[in-house]
Amino acid sequence: MRYISTRHGSQGNPQPLGFEDIMLAGLARDGGLYLPSEWPQFSKAEIAGLKGLGYTELAFRVMRPFVGEAFDEATFRRLIGEAYASFETPEVAPLKPLGDSGLHLLELFHGPTLAFKDVALQLLGRMLDHTLTVRGQHATIVGATSGDTGSAAIEAVRDRKTIDIFMLFPKGRVSEVQRRQMTTVLAPNVHNIAVQGTFDDCQDLAKACFNDLAFRDRHALTAVNSINFARVMAQIVYYFWAALKLGAPERPVAFTVPSGNFGNVYAGYAARQMGLPISHFVVGANSNDILARFFESGTMTTSEVVPTFSPSMDIQISSNFERLLFDLYDRNGATLADAMTTFRSTGTLKVGANALAGVRQLFDAGRLDDAGTLAAIADCRRRFGETIDPHTAVGYAVAQQHRRDASIPMVVLATAHPAKFPDAVEKATGERPALPARLGDLLDRAERVDGLRNDVEALKAMIDERRAAATAPARTKVRT
Repeated sequence: MRYISTRHGSQGNPQPLGFEDIMLAGLARDGGLYLPSEWPQFSKAEIAGLKGLGYTELAFRVMRPFVGEAFDEATFRRLIGEAYASFETPEVAPLKPLGDSGLHLLELFHGPTLAFKDVALQLLGRMLDHTLTVRGQHATIVGATSGDTGSAAIEAVRDRKTIDIFMLFPKGRVSEVQRRQMTTVLAPNVHNIAVQGTFDDCQDLAKACFNDLAFRDRHALTAVNSINFARVMAQIVYYFWAALKLGAPERPVAFTVPSGNFGNVYAGYAARQMGLPISHFVVGANSNDILARFFESGTMTTSEVVPTFSPSMDIQISSNFERLLFDLYDRNGATLADAMTTFRSTGTLKVGANALAGVRQLFDAGRLDDAGTLAAIADCRRRFGETIDPHTAVGYAVAQQHRRDASIPMVVLATAHPAKFPDAVEKATGERPALPARLGDLLDRAERVDGLRNDVEALKAMIDERRAAATAPARTKVRT
């Protein structure tokens, strides 16, 4: 398996890379995102042969083609087993029917930080640490989070000697539980940074660090948010898991995904490219509805980020959408690079009518404002006895608005535990959801966080200073 950038050909034609190299790089040096040069294919018989497997074995079988020779079989199985042993349920991702409605909730929040990001990051953290240890190297993670990626990434790499992590989040725009899950981790290799701005500002700061190639090389920067294809790879598994439980490959399945950065949806698209019979996707958006507007009009136009009850989706620039655009531009990286440059300078990107017609065959999209989100939480509780978080509520509502065929099961990805967003859930249901016992004292723990203006040079100076202090020789006292 070899990997190319979505902007392949925009700056020459570098040789495709192997899995370890793209995992460590995160973002391509030309500014693009890595993806396989060709998708591994699973035949109908091969998919049928996966029925009945436990989650860890299924994960090994689905991901094995992507990693190639990066890990031997025993090591890869061990890393997967360790990653999912940290989950509260051996199923990893329980699938729950919502009565006889044909809707199902795929619960992806049973990991250490109560969000779907754990499914990929508990594995990615271990893969990074293993590779760096074998190579005798150190890496510096610079990441941006709208709430959940940060805590999941920090939990995955805390206290690891091979990695330092600098996690940027928008000050005042994440929930208190989300913030404290990051800032109460006092490990020496963890650096939390509250940025005066939006998530998009945080994401731009992180990308600017990567695009400064001298700085990038000096600190061996890597990424753990969904621009890193290893994240997408691990998320592909739960699409296979849910579809197999609902009758695949003999029966198609549809998925609804609440999404801001498009990484979770793209993992489902990847599963379909590999042969999984997915009939269509519904993309759920909140009031920051740039993705919904694109699927309706074929035009992406940025606007101001609006704070909502579903803050992980308060995004206007969806990084992972570039991977889908790569296919819409006939995998022409140079043309796509030009289009992305124009988008960043003008705030608008438009695809042709043929490309839009093709994408509409597979994708629908819907939006839900805060009032609708509270109503959806209340409705799911009243009808089915399930308490869902605001992001899942967006998916739950738009799934019903855009369901194409009632005979095809519709899976709604439940992306976070309701206790991560207690204020919104309490407003909707009258009851405040409790954190699991292991996090019961979270709101009482000490916090450590740095503030930062929206300034890339200030960020780079902070990273330089922290890494210099960490690598300075220890001072010793000489006795006389």
